Amino acid sequence: MQSGRTVIIDMLLVFAATVLAIVAAWALIAADAPRLVTTVALSGLTVAALGGIIARFVRRPDHIQAMQSHLILEIANESLAYLRQGLNETSAQAVCRISLSETDAAAVAITDTERILGFAGIGEDHHEVGGPILTRATREAIDHNELRILANKSDIGCSEKKCLLSAAIVVPLEMRGVAAGSLKFYYTTPRLLNETQVTMAEGLAKLLSTQLDLSELERQTQLATRMELKALQAQINPHFLFNTINTIASLIRTDPGCARELLRDFAAFYRRTLESSEELVPLERELEYVRNYLNFEHARFGDRIEVTEKIEPGALDELVPAFIVQPIVENAIQHGMKADGVLHIRISAACTARGLEMTVQDDGVGIEPARLSRILEPGTGRGLGIALMNVHDRLKGYFGPGSGLEVSSLMGQGTSVAMTMTHVEAGDTHAT
Repeated sequence: MQSGRTVIIDMLLVFAATVLAIVAAWALIAADAPRLVTTVALSGLTVAALGGIIARFVRRPDHIQAMQSHLILEIANESLAYLRQGLNETSAQAVCRISLSETDAAAVAITDTERILGFAGIGEDHHEVGGPILTRATREAIDHNELRILANKSDIGCSEKKCLLSAAIVVPLEMRGVAAGSLKFYYTTPRLLNETQVTMAEGLAKLLSTQLDLSELERQTQLATRMELKALQAQINPHFLFNTINTIASLIRTDPGCARELLRDFAAFYRRTLESSEELVPLERELEYVRNYLNFEHARFGDRIEVTEKIEPGALDELVPAFIVQPIVENAIQHGMKADGVLHIRISAACTARGLEMTVQDDGVGIEPARLSRILEPGTGRGLGIALMNVHDRLKGYFGPGSGLEVSSLMGQGTSVAMTMTHVEAGDTHAT
């Protein structure tokens, strides 16, 4: 299939050759025609013929393929430094600008599974980075992990009536074989939706996906090197440790039997925390560990903590990384407890089409909006941020794209931490 540019070149060559042929024929027929006109016309025909031959050579399949490969490698090479950061707004925006400068696209966009991470080109004023995915075909490309070609403006779904973008190619970006986002090339006319552009978009998406896989592998290697994937098991919150010891000490005189039982339970709790390796355990066992932990908090706060569970029976056998629920519950108590009144904590779990989904919800003091927006970012701070980020990284490390934490909170009303563990094929866990 020829591109619009190729068609234009062919038309210009045919037009020039036709005009020159008419002039040359007139010059040969007319006896009084200047020799210069004849010479110019014949020379022009020769140039037009050579131009046609050269154009055909340039458009040979092997030449086009070589040009495509060179272009894809150039874009990928320039993008590598950015994609080492993973798929985020900064890296996506940089890759969009690089791709725009190297291709015939009118605009380039990159999304994750929910949001626009980067956009460059025509329409930047209203295709806002950070906004939700608007195009249904983009969601279909991600959901089905398949390429989509949009041949008219209505398929793009842009609400801006004056938007010049009227065609697009949408290719999924993969991580570990699962669609983690999309790469989109926009055009101002469907005539540019040709085989060359589609092949280039597919090739670039595959190469970028490979780079994303490598960046994730590098990130996981760094996590393992710094022992971040094991830090949570070996870590006991010093405040919790000291408070528990003080609680037991105060019970020695008032209730020696209770103090002995708590001390024995605490020794078992502490031993498991230090000795457990990174492994998958049934959710039922993880919840038992949470209940053991709550025994100490109940001894300290009494009736000021009320915990309820709503666990679907089928979820209890699901395998989860050890020590992912207890830190969330501990954060709810440590950072959510109000000066007076009862703190209610609700733990729920259910199996869905995506995998295992859990929620730890409290009605405590909440998290400040400025801190909430950065709660899962590296360097957020000590305590709450580190614990949540640690669990978030471990879930993504085990289960890949789509897994992790989502934190929502309202000041004075409480916090909800949702955990998603997407389905993983047997034998395909990613623990390190």
